[in-house]
Amino acid sequence: MNGRVVQINRKPETPGQHGLPKHPVQTIHVSHHGLDGDFNRFRRDVKADDPGRAVMLLPLETIQQLNDEGWPVKPGDMGENITTEGIPYDDFVIGAQYKLGEAIIQIAEPCTACKYLESLPYVTETRGVEFITTLTRLERGLLVNRRGWYAAVVEEGTIFQGDAIELLPASA
Repeated sequence: MNGRVVQINRKPETPGQHGLPKHPVQTIHVSHHGLDGDFNRFRRDVKADDPGRAVMLLPLETIQQLNDEGWPVKPGDMGENITTEGIPYDDFVIGAQYKLGEAIIQIAEPCTACKYLESLPYVTETRGVEFITTLTRLERGLLVNRRGWYAAVVEEGTIFQGDAIELLPASA
């Protein structure tokens, strides 16, 4: 299944602020360390710059589901670097490789909800637990996770807003 890059998001290290929401850019170079100019304190300090967490993706379709449930989430709010369209959340699988512009990424793991989501103005501390439960909950005995996907960068390159996202064959 193929899709497209709806929005590219980054946020530089900003003293006193968390890494979200991230802000849109039209184009970005992606290295094995992540998006140029993007900072993720958790990845650096807790995960020792885990290369499997270089890029975070979130489908626009997931954002639209949250909007339908009354959460005014916008692309970049959840800390994702790439907002995708055309590939449903459950179609991303660990180990799958995708070409985005010049870059190739490999899905490494689902992202889990974090306490910093409470800093979003429509969540705040009073609704933080409710929002996190909305993102990650059990439904009919199955874990429903809508936080996004982490990916490693297999091949560095430049990505432009609007670029196609191509699922690479298993042999790639």
